[in-house]
Amino acid sequence: MISRKLLTILLLILLAPEAFAQTPEEQGLAIAQEADRHDSGFGDYTFDVVMILRNKQGQESNRDIRSKTLEVADDGDKSLIVFDKPRDVQGTALLSFTHKTGSDDQWLYLPALKRVKRIASDNKSGPFMGSEFAYEDITSQEVEKYTYKYLRDDTLNGMDVFVYERYPVDSKSGYTKQVVWMDKGEYRDRKIEYYDRKGDLLKTLTFKDYKQYLDRYWRAAEMFMENHQTGKSTRMLQTNFKFRTGLTDHDFNKNSLKRVR
Repeated sequence: MISRKLLTILLLILLAPEAFAQTPEEQGLAIAQEADRHDSGFGDYTFDVVMILRNKQGQESNRDIRSKTLEVADDGDKSLIVFDKPRDVQGTALLSFTHKTGSDDQWLYLPALKRVKRIASDNKSGPFMGSEFAYEDITSQEVEKYTYKYLRDDTLNGMDVFVYERYPVDSKSGYTKQVVWMDKGEYRDRKIEYYDRKGDLLKTLTFKDYKQYLDRYWRAAEMFMENHQTGKSTRMLQTNFKFRTGLTDHDFNKNSLKRVR
């Protein structure tokens, strides 16, 4: 038998549904939180990347990269990116400690100088190794780093998607907002537009050829970042994903950056 209290609540929902509707801000946050739940629990993973830099004239150069990521309980992920080719960047490594709140910690090892350089918060919006990805794009995009606003349901390339805006909490971010297209089926990013500090469209990131690992975790085989203001672009071809390889905090140590191989 339905209790009187529950019956009252059901009647209120039927008679005044607007009183129980989420605001656009609540909807946007709920979508981001659900996407985070879909991708939690992976533990760690490694993968290889071919980074293709293309200038305004259409000239291209390639860089071979190794990357590994460690999931951290109650905080953001840790990641290590190492450049293997070409020779002029060989041994360069970026170590990132993402945090749910506050500024991320990042250190860059430059073998030519034989020194570890801390990336200052003011420089997080700068280009990462000449690419169209900023240092702040490389870290894990934790839910707490943004506030949100749902815009609409839409379709993208024949796929049903949510479209919402997210606004960086960090005042030192290079962006005023990002507009995200996320598929409804698996909560995967499909497209992100980045707007600069003036509010102008700066660049667009698109994701292609998602593959599923461990019957749950999706990773894109290709990420393409196009800078609309400079005409440059960066394509990331990602392969050889391996999950739960046994990585620990000891594999992400700034004091060992110089010995990364």
